[in-house]
Amino acid sequence: MAVIGTGLIGTSVALAVSRQGVTVFLSDRNPSAARTAAALGAGRVGLPAEPVDLAVLAVPPSQIGNVLTELQESGLAHYYTDVASVKAEPERVVLRRAPDPSRYIGGHPMAGREWSGPLAARADLFHGRPWALTPSPLTASTALDRALELVALCGGVPVVTQSQDHDDAVALTSHVPHLVASLMAARLRDSPAEMRRFAGQGLRDVTRIARGDSRLWSDILQSNAPAIVGVVKDLHADLSRLVSALDLLADPDAGEKAHGVRTMVDLLDRGIAGVNGIPGVRADAPAEDARVRVAVLDRPGELSRLLGAVVDHVPAEKADVDADDDRGLTVRFTVPPHVADRIAAELRAGGWDAECESAVHTGAPSTGP
Repeated sequence: MAVIGTGLIGTSVALAVSRQGVTVFLSDRNPSAARTAAALGAGRVGLPAEPVDLAVLAVPPSQIGNVLTELQESGLAHYYTDVASVKAEPERVVLRRAPDPSRYIGGHPMAGREWSGPLAARADLFHGRPWALTPSPLTASTALDRALELVALCGGVPVVTQSQDHDDAVALTSHVPHLVASLMAARLRDSPAEMRRFAGQGLRDVTRIARGDSRLWSDILQSNAPAIVGVVKDLHADLSRLVSALDLLADPDAGEKAHGVRTMVDLLDRGIAGVNGIPGVRADAPAEDARVRVAVLDRPGELSRLLGAVVDHVPAEKADVDADDDRGLTVRFTVPPHVADRIAAELRAGGWDAECESAVHTGAPSTGP
């Protein structure tokens, strides 16, 4: 296999595949990046003497068409895919320019980190993560098969979809969130230094991804601008409603402020509903999850003691607490079924009244980005 572009994603792909025993050839316009990836164990620097089975293009979206055309003309590989986060425009360029579009299939692993470059790469970056594959009308079935093999080697979950459907989805789930993080982080640049002393985890969570490479993200946003602009306009409409509500509440002479409060509560409630719709967040936990029920005496410190006993297995947000009149509290932890019996046994060994309950259906698993 060949990997063209040894940044975060390209090097992570190469590391994952190399650990499965596949020989990987590495190439990057920056020789230091390729040598760094090789030093990490991602493969060997240089191009192969004979065509490889698959070449992975880990370059910005705007470069996919030109790079693919050049590589196909050179005979680098039998089949080609990429890992760019925009699919529709590169596909159009490939269909227009590439010598053999049938040997190409678009790809996008839905994984990343806030850091860039080969030193940020991880072999397990794609484990359990959706990996979009976007065959064009001309893509050969063998090209799809090669891409599926790549996803399996990296531990990803393949999701076959159309390029425009992919771009519409990631505009909402990836591209606009990055913009929002950057806009919020930009507020900090000119803020007084003493304000930053009060930065808490919420600010860090919101701005974490703003560290992404600005040149790469500029390319991504430009390539997917038609889909992104619609999401930004919807966000602008909500922000306009929020500004009006806050203006009303901030005016000491305003009479009726209930309308402003209702607007804010509506926006916040819609946000809660949106978070609960993210796969893996409470309402969308895998359908096969099980529950461990624990009876807790209703006295100070007991609930904290229980949460401390399960902290290595279950986050606190996976717990539901019910009051049983005068008898105490019943706590139910949602856990993967393969660990439910062990958790319950460990709790009983620690003196807790714990037992497993039957599997619960809490929503369908994710099927795509």
